[in-house]
Amino acid sequence: MDAVRSAALLALLLLNIIETAYTDPFLGINYGQVADNLPEPSATAKLIGTTAIEKVRLFGVDPAIIKAFANTGIGIVIATSNGDIPALASDPNFAKTWINTNVLPFYPATKIILINVGNEVMIFGDQALAANLLPAMQNIQNALNSVSLGGKIKVSTVHPMTLLAQSEPPSSGVFDAKYVDVLKGLLEFNNATGSPFAINPYPYFAYRSDTRPETLAFCLFQPNKGRFDSNTKINYMNMFDAQVDAVRSALNALGFKNVEIVVAETGWPSKGDGDEAGASVENAKAYNGGLIAHLRSKVGTPLMPGKSVDTYLFAMYDENLKPGPLSEKSFGLFKPDLTMAYDVGLAKAGRQSPKSPANSTKNAATWCVPKDGIPDDKLQSNLDFACGQGIDCKEIGPGGACFEPNTVTSHAAYAMNLFYQKSQKTPSSCDFAQTAILSSKNPSYGGCTYPGSS
Repeated sequence: MDAVRSAALLALLLLNIIETAYTDPFLGINYGQVADNLPEPSATAKLIGTTAIEKVRLFGVDPAIIKAFANTGIGIVIATSNGDIPALASDPNFAKTWINTNVLPFYPATKIILINVGNEVMIFGDQALAANLLPAMQNIQNALNSVSLGGKIKVSTVHPMTLLAQSEPPSSGVFDAKYVDVLKGLLEFNNATGSPFAINPYPYFAYRSDTRPETLAFCLFQPNKGRFDSNTKINYMNMFDAQVDAVRSALNALGFKNVEIVVAETGWPSKGDGDEAGASVENAKAYNGGLIAHLRSKVGTPLMPGKSVDTYLFAMYDENLKPGPLSEKSFGLFKPDLTMAYDVGLAKAGRQSPKSPANSTKNAATWCVPKDGIPDDKLQSNLDFACGQGIDCKEIGPGGACFEPNTVTSHAAYAMNLFYQKSQKTPSSCDFAQTAILSSKNPSYGGCTYPGSS
């Protein structure tokens, strides 16, 4: 009997290890509801269960959605409305009632991990509301403490990137002076409770206001020459890292080096109005796919190396009832019929997402190689980009096994393939601005071995 029990425990342990390998603990998604064509919450919960996503951010407290994620193990972020902030700040009993209504009936079956008090409060310019933000967070924290959940569910709020007075180069990142006094109080709270400083970086909006010709490639994780920070001597290869590190610099400047950053929202629209440059399926796939590959590489950002920042993609679905231009309605990664809007490698490894066809080549080895006829200047950009993402390019350096032949074509081919292999082999990580292709032919030669997928 003991042997049977031990075997069962071992099998359970192995299953847990396998499940962990299928998921990305740093990856979340925003689940908005401003639409009239969305599937039932239970269907969405099942869909997310087929992906590598481990966390879901809500913009409020919808009981049906919170219940749908019960016993899934998926972390849930819930939020108070901005309108509730004054009452939460002035009345501790209101905060207790909020917790009793929106947390206790669901926890721990639903894995609530964070409560955001409001959303982008500073952007509205309401000084009274901003002044109420810290006491509201404190009262929510105290209400959690009173029911022994203070150490289990964190409390924070979400900030817009417009809090920064300067962000380029990243090392010069600094908060606008008019927000500093309020921010110091909020950051002292974050620091004392171990809760994150949540931000909403959108390279898409930076691209729209940045007319430099290389900006799109810089935003889309595509080969580019990078942007050099002369203060740190760091050459930034993508806008996401630059934006996040600008916030890191601003936090450090205020003395809060230990406060963790979380990306509450980031994404790229797949459609836009005629005057909305860059909003396309191709660019949305490149941005989200490139971001996921970058996070999975565990390279981190230059100022926070070796760790992927927790990042919530925006968004689960398009939201057709949102006001504003078409782009505002068009950030969805999935369609209401539960299929992918475009594939960025979110399906669990070796698993099928709903309605997706079987992959008949899943066991075939593949390599990422340059297309024929690509000029050296573009291959050099690919080489600089790939090696700038933290992969080990020593084999194509002098004395390395793949140094000869000493040509841009040969070195770029090795680096591009290594980047693809280290990025969990998502199709978007073998794109390189449409200069690369997946091949089943092993490009290894002599003593030079190209890593291959299988």
